[in-house]
Amino acid sequence: MTLRDALLAGLNSLPGTREFHLHVLVSSPRKHGNLFPFANPRPRSYLQDILILLSEQPTPDSPSVFVSAIEACVYSIPTTSCAILYVSKVDSTGQATAPSPTPALVRALLLFYADPVTRPISAAHLWIHVFARAQNQYLFPNSSEYPKKHPLSDVKLCAWWKRQFSTVVDELASRVGDTCRTKLYYTLPGLTEFEAHHSLERVYPSTGSTSSWTYGHPYSQDEIPLPCPCPAGGDSPRHLGQCIPSFDDDPKSRFIDEIAYTTDADGVRSPERKRPRADTLKTHEEDTSSADASEKKEGRSKKEDQTLKEVKKVSVEEFWERMSFRQECIAGAVTGFFVIAISATIRPSSTVSMSEVSPLAPQPGHVSSQMNKRVLTSLLTAHEFPSLERAVWSTKVIEDSIRGLCDGLKSNPPPLVVPDRSGRQTPEPDPVRTTLAPPRTPPPRLVNGKRPIVDISPNPFPEPVASLETYRSYIYGSIAVKNRPPPTKEHGEVTSAGNGTPPVITVLTARKKRTKS
Repeated sequence: MTLRDALLAGLNSLPGTREFHLHVLVSSPRKHGNLFPFANPRPRSYLQDILILLSEQPTPDSPSVFVSAIEACVYSIPTTSCAILYVSKVDSTGQATAPSPTPALVRALLLFYADPVTRPISAAHLWIHVFARAQNQYLFPNSSEYPKKHPLSDVKLCAWWKRQFSTVVDELASRVGDTCRTKLYYTLPGLTEFEAHHSLERVYPSTGSTSSWTYGHPYSQDEIPLPCPCPAGGDSPRHLGQCIPSFDDDPKSRFIDEIAYTTDADGVRSPERKRPRADTLKTHEEDTSSADASEKKEGRSKKEDQTLKEVKKVSVEEFWERMSFRQECIAGAVTGFFVIAISATIRPSSTVSMSEVSPLAPQPGHVSSQMNKRVLTSLLTAHEFPSLERAVWSTKVIEDSIRGLCDGLKSNPPPLVVPDRSGRQTPEPDPVRTTLAPPRTPPPRLVNGKRPIVDISPNPFPEPVASLETYRSYIYGSIAVKNRPPPTKEHGEVTSAGNGTPPVITVLTARKKRTKS
């Protein structure tokens, strides 16, 4: 089963009558060396980008409009047989028919990778990470201006993610039984366990869920292997850089970088040494060239050792305790970190057969990372969704561009020019030949003041080229939902269980205290 088919199957049970159009872009694996930037040596890891766009068509005559979108990343670490699914952004336009298809779409994505039978990568252990931070819009620009969009508040968003994870774990347990071991962790920086539990249970009570949550981080347990390999020898404990993965736009990654590259006691770096004077440089240039080269090499190695020492000074418990004082975690809004660890005790036969394939080999249905990036950049910078009219136009343009990229962007044929039979012709001026600028290597990109480590070995597999067959079989899919409409409110009262009867209200009377006569 492909990811597209799994997502369409998850949407099939939604109430109401409507048609969904789905576009799924999964990039081919590529090398990624910054998942654990402070681990020595760095583990081999591979990255895939996922972009999911869902549009809805309420009636056959109405236009299609985007209603939901998901951006995620999948990291594969073959050394420990682990994989990480990081859901970075989930957004909706608010223009969907109630109930919204976003929860069903998110659950279908998580369940597709959580189930070892449908998991498309060779990994016995899966870690799912989510950082919940309430914002008005994530992937659909200006969608917050649409009157019917109601973004969730900070506490409601954390409770929503916890509810989705609990539902996914319960569904996974019903599928695989005892063949998978799951652990759920969540942390709300700045809140105690009692405060966090009370705040989330007040929004979405977990009455029918059987999953048990642990308040805290998952890096102290040893039942499910962590993605980063153990240190050499296995005797020394893990330090901070070998526990917490580094993601894009994640406060944990920014905090670890700040710990590593801020080495002074007061949190201020020393100023860089000024350049020597010109005359002094000329007199001592020949004598100090070799000494400067060796000094730079030693300084670079000392700086790397210093950053590693700073990371080792901070324990995991201290890191999470200090995260409660970070501005982006306590700036007037509640944020949450959610982690699910899933370990398969019995690996299916399909996973064993996939282990023989190279982790860099593109699978059927994969697209190039540039195509994924191009569509995402167009969505974030060239379109907006403040009204239904603009959303319909943006939806059509993006959907047509995805199909056009798979079809090779075939343009319209040029108009035919009828040649002049008279023989008279105005001479055309000679075109001015312009020479292009000679190609040159751009300056190196610096990350935190130093060059990033680049994998020397190239990818032996070429980038996949999408075709119309790929578009029809793996990228695009549609499903017509024809189910019973959702239960409605009658006479201003919410029905119980949707059977049309008003809820039973039990009135409690206070017992009067007897007074002695």
